[in-house]
Amino acid sequence: MTTKPTVLFVCVHNAGRSQMAAGYMQALSGGRVEVLSAGSEPKDQINPVAIQAMAEEGIDIANNVPKVLTTEAVRDSDVVITMGCGDACPIFPGKRYEDWKLDDPAGQGIDAVRPIRDEIRGRIEQLLSEILPEPVNA
Repeated sequence: MTTKPTVLFVCVHNAGRSQMAAGYMQALSGGRVEVLSAGSEPKDQINPVAIQAMAEEGIDIANNVPKVLTTEAVRDSDVVITMGCGDACPIFPGKRYEDWKLDDPAGQGIDAVRPIRDEIRGRIEQLLSEILPEPVNA
């Protein structure tokens, strides 16, 4: 049996995009992916509008806590997804890196955050199809 792939989601504040992505990855992978998230300059709490947007999808990220990005988290991950802070993320050979250009939900209302959330979901579904050998529902 192969080990679970580890995916790290990174954004500057670890309060919106990376938390939504981590929430989707945990929910949609059915526990078959180890999920980490962090920020180069983490906030004190998760963006309440991001929490609301994910709750609409039945995913609870309200108890998550923003974490600081560490070199160890990057080293221990198979896939590193950055969202607007690529220059702050350490690079290790042999890792898969992607930079997802997504609008920052900070300071936005729910109507502006929903399309960001929906784009994240689509990207998570695509990533899952690439890193997992068979569909989660198989």
